[in-house]
Parts: sequence; structure tokens; C-alpha cells
Amino acid sequence: EVQLVESGGGLVQAGGSLRLSCAGSGFTFDDYAVGWFRQVPGKERESVACIGSSDGEKYYANSVKGRFTISSDNARNTVYLQMDSLKPEDTAVYYCAADYGCPTGESTYWGQGTQVTVSS
Repeated sequence: EVQLVESGGGLVQAGGSLRLSCAGSGFTFDDYAVGWFRQVPGKERESVACIGSSDGEKYYANSVKGRFTISSDNARNTVYLQMDSLKPEDTAVYYCAADYGCPTGESTYWGQGTQVTVSS
């Protein structure tokens, strides 16, 4: 069974940093692209970043480019999202997802989410 578990969320002041982890089981990250999404109440889930399965190509939403960094440790089946210079508008539930290409809202495999709250 494919499972994804996020961790690392919490409460941080604006300008601070957090590192989120997405641990996978039941599959090998070598074969999947993994992406990070976030969602706030009343809004659609938003793609934040993605790392490709085969070439490790990285993609970022413009809103986080230069502040967030996605990375992977395939031996541990874990993908990370380093979040620096956090802003209150980054507050959301953050999810990771896996698919053969960069995940979309239609992708099958999702984690349970981890809350990130950035205070002013």
C-alpha cells in the first residue's frame, strides 16, 4: 500500500524557517515524482513545488521561488521542503503527493497534511 506521511509543520514567526518532510512507503521515490501542495480554507489546493522522478528536475510556484527548496533522499524514500523567509500568507495545511509526473489535484496518493502557521 502506498502511503505518504508529512511532518515538520508548526508555528513560526514571519521571517523564520521550517523544514517539512514527506516519508513514503509502499513504493520507491526513484519511480515517482513528488510534489508539495498547500491549502487554506475556502481556496483550492495550490501546487508549491515538485521534484521529478527520473532527472530530479525541480519546479516551484512563483510565490515561493527563492524562499523554498525541495530536495529528496531516495535511499530513505523521503522528500523535504525547506521553507525560509516565511510569510503570513504561507500559512496553510501542506500536503505531499506522488505520481509518475509532477502530481496534480487528480493524483491518487496524498499524505494527511501538516499545518504551517506563520505569525506576523
